[in-house]
Amino acid sequence: MENIEALSPLRITPTVRALSSALRGKREDVHGSSRGNGDRVFPEPEKLWFKESSAKNLRNRDFLSPTTMLNTLYADGQVPPAVMSRVLSLRGSGVLPVAGGEVMGEGLRVRVDRAAAFRAVLAGGAAEYLKPLSQRHGCVVLNCPALHPKPNTPSPDTMSLGQLRTVLLADHMGALLRRQGFAVSFCPALPEDSDIVNFLRALGIDWPTAPTNWTNEEREEKIQELLENSQYREREMERGRRTSGGGGRKAEEDESEGALRVNLKRVFQEEGLLGYDPSLGTCTGESECFPIAAMVTALHVTSCQDEFRQQQIAMLWRASGAKHTQRHLVCGPVKTPGSHLTAAQYLQLRRGQMKEASEMKYGDQVEGHTWEDIIKVMTSATVRFELLSTVHTSPVTLDVKREGGVSTKGPRGGVFVMYNCARLHTLFDSYERGVEKGLYPEIPEDSQLDFSALKEEGEWLLLFNYLIPFSELLEQLGQALDSEGGGARVNIKTEQICKFLVSLSKDFSSYYNRVHVLGEPLPHLFNQMFCRLYLLRALRELYHSALDTLNLPPIRQL
Repeated sequence: MENIEALSPLRITPTVRALSSALRGKREDVHGSSRGNGDRVFPEPEKLWFKESSAKNLRNRDFLSPTTMLNTLYADGQVPPAVMSRVLSLRGSGVLPVAGGEVMGEGLRVRVDRAAAFRAVLAGGAAEYLKPLSQRHGCVVLNCPALHPKPNTPSPDTMSLGQLRTVLLADHMGALLRRQGFAVSFCPALPEDSDIVNFLRALGIDWPTAPTNWTNEEREEKIQELLENSQYREREMERGRRTSGGGGRKAEEDESEGALRVNLKRVFQEEGLLGYDPSLGTCTGESECFPIAAMVTALHVTSCQDEFRQQQIAMLWRASGAKHTQRHLVCGPVKTPGSHLTAAQYLQLRRGQMKEASEMKYGDQVEGHTWEDIIKVMTSATVRFELLSTVHTSPVTLDVKREGGVSTKGPRGGVFVMYNCARLHTLFDSYERGVEKGLYPEIPEDSQLDFSALKEEGEWLLLFNYLIPFSELLEQLGQALDSEGGGARVNIKTEQICKFLVSLSKDFSSYYNRVHVLGEPLPHLFNQMFCRLYLLRALRELYHSALDTLNLPPIRQL
């Protein structure tokens, strides 16, 4: 088992698959349901087991095959001894080591060899658990319609909170896709030193810029020429037939008489593109609407209010001959009951609340460049978690009352996450000072440690629910763009990183408040202390890795 662990990082999904194969009596992976004797229908392999996550259930089991599943496989739910033997002797690449198991009232429960799992993950560092399972290739352009000139470059004073949500989501997606191995670029480029660029930088968003006098005329002219020669261009005869009925539509046509028009409905119908609004109709070929770049995939991150217009632009681009894949990541609205704030006002409100909360907690310490940087990052974290922690298609409702808002205490999103990340840095700073004073020795090599000392339930919770599954979470987030035939919209669980970090912080905070990591400087206590430091060092790197996908730098002191 040691050799397997050394070669293959432990994973949840391969473990569940191996458990399912063992329970069904097959060593190989099983796909699809199969029928046994008579009318018995065997369940799908992925439904046979589930991973436990609550502290209560993890006290006696790590994986469970419920009694309902056992009853579909075996008469009276009785697991044959040979099958039980296969489950308990489970081996395989990436499979967690099994310590034991038994059939109880709730089903067949299995316990992992936790000491072996701690060693497998923590020995030699946890780098393999902080990256996706595989690297993808290709180029993605993230297009954010909220930042396109209409006709002027948007400003923080005109940007809505719904538009700000799309920009933050595009920034988050860029970081996630780069982690997957994609080459990522953003559209449009913004005028350098403009108000909107400085505003985005205050939020930690490094959006691409171009010289103020830069124009896109050459590309626009090329696109215009392609549209004029497009098979989907509407000719005068066709336009006359379509508008002969008169009415409002006729008046609309008269206003743009002589303009180049493209039949967008024909584009998605004849090219078999799914998920586009059937009422797109025709549209004028307005050159400034086109995000042009050589790419494999264009991901349009837009608000629900702008989705129709963005579909028009996408079909105009397609009509020009561009065959690249285009997907639409659509955001729900942002609501502020009883108030209406622009993006600039919202950021100013949250920054002021963050400064006030910090002064109440830390007093006169809150001054100078260091604290300015801390408040900037904490404000950015607050804004990102407020706007990104909800499923992207759902509305977000914000409390923007001036007397409420940000707190440095309690599990309230970004501030809580950043605070707990800082606690880990403070812990290791305290340990290093202890080493300098001669209280503690240097952390030894992992081969000198006995990881069975990690017996506290919070320690297994942190490893089993967060460190081990993180790479699979990243992998799942990167698979959404790979799906074909899903239509114009793409649904990505963009809220999962924020939720992961909040949940991690709650469990870490509970553990940290309960366990005294840096104990008395007594030799017989050092093994347990060092094992805990190995775990928390890996947890610190996990925080950094997850925060990096939100473009949030860790705060090292508070």
